[in-house]
Amino acid sequence: MYFLKSFATKKLRNLGLNKGYSILPTSFQRGSPSSEEYPETHLLIEDDDMTTRRFNNGHINYDSAMEELKQRDREERGQLVLWKQPITTLKYFFLECTLKLSKSIYKMWERKLTVLFIFLLMMLVAVLYHTEGPHTTYFHLWRKEILWCSYWVGLGILSSVGLGTGLHTFLLYLGPHIAAVTLAAFECMSVNFPEPPYPDQIICPDEVEDTMSIWTIISKVRLEAFMWGAGTAIGELPPYFMARAATLSGIDPDDEDYEEAAQMFEDDLSDDRSLSTRAKLAMKKLVQRVGFFGILLCASIPNPLFDLAGITCGHFLVPFWTFFGATLIGKAIIKMHIQKIFVVMTFSEHHVEMLVDLIGYVPFVGPALQLPFKDFLRKQKQNLHHKPGEHVPASGSWLSWVFEKLIIIMVLYFVISIMNSMAQSYMARKQKIYREKKMDK
Repeated sequence: MYFLKSFATKKLRNLGLNKGYSILPTSFQRGSPSSEEYPETHLLIEDDDMTTRRFNNGHINYDSAMEELKQRDREERGQLVLWKQPITTLKYFFLECTLKLSKSIYKMWERKLTVLFIFLLMMLVAVLYHTEGPHTTYFHLWRKEILWCSYWVGLGILSSVGLGTGLHTFLLYLGPHIAAVTLAAFECMSVNFPEPPYPDQIICPDEVEDTMSIWTIISKVRLEAFMWGAGTAIGELPPYFMARAATLSGIDPDDEDYEEAAQMFEDDLSDDRSLSTRAKLAMKKLVQRVGFFGILLCASIPNPLFDLAGITCGHFLVPFWTFFGATLIGKAIIKMHIQKIFVVMTFSEHHVEMLVDLIGYVPFVGPALQLPFKDFLRKQKQNLHHKPGEHVPASGSWLSWVFEKLIIIMVLYFVISIMNSMAQSYMARKQKIYREKKMDK
């Protein structure tokens, strides 16, 4: 709906429009029986000084009719959730899984030589790993580091890739890990925790330091924080590749976020002047005009609208390494250091004690709430001074119980949201086929 076919773009480039202009196609009549019946074509041409000119030819109601059908289909898809239509949702979910699996197998078959090379390489590594020799020590060390890094990269991808509602892995995993290291560092006056059992369990070492600074703690968790940030940067790639492929091929991906962004690319003077719309327009202009440093700025701050930056970069064919490089630096280095400093300062010893004391001033329930927090901190500090291999009694704090159940609930909701999303994707594919058949009549 929003993009010209590739041959139309080539024709326009041959009309002398390559002198400082970029062509942003806005609509193209697809599947029309004849050019006489649907004569309209819209072109949006934007030059270097951001002056926009629209060229129209004829009159057509194709776009409005298609938009009405899409809006009706979106409302219908919104009702396809497990708690409203469980049987249909599960059916479409499994059909979508089957479809994606078959596509993946087909793509692997197309690249069978690459797949075969990777398989043989993995077999070689497995043989070397299980064969005793001088390399065994290094393999075991690399295995530990690779698994540790892969764990945090995976959590970072889950946080930003857009599966379902997204899993807030910083709040559930990385944040608590940094907080635990911070509390242990101030209690032990050292970050040289014995390995093993660290990172599975933190135990105070025998050697202590005279002082403990936040920079020492930050350096202790730098690897896992960087890997988590790198994972979030990788998770931002799908919107970029989707928009880039749509621009190059002229195929409408039927993605709601993409369509909303494409409408903003067509006309910045939207009637909707809400705060959200203005923020999206500002970020689009920042990324489009500033380029690398605009992407870097958007990636360096907590930004729930960063998907739009990826769509914008893909739509305007920003080079991959420009987008990914700025995103990686912003998320894995700048943003992660900001978040680490915040968590470390919040959970430093004197701040935690001050927060627990403030809980006691809450009217009526303050003392009752303060007691379990003090008990939890006391037990955590006691566990830090156990020797490696010594049995650590399980903590019966209700805070630990609540946090464990919160993680379970959020993971279950994340899984349910993925099932809903995949079922709706399958339904959207069926609706798109129906719409095109209906508009061809």
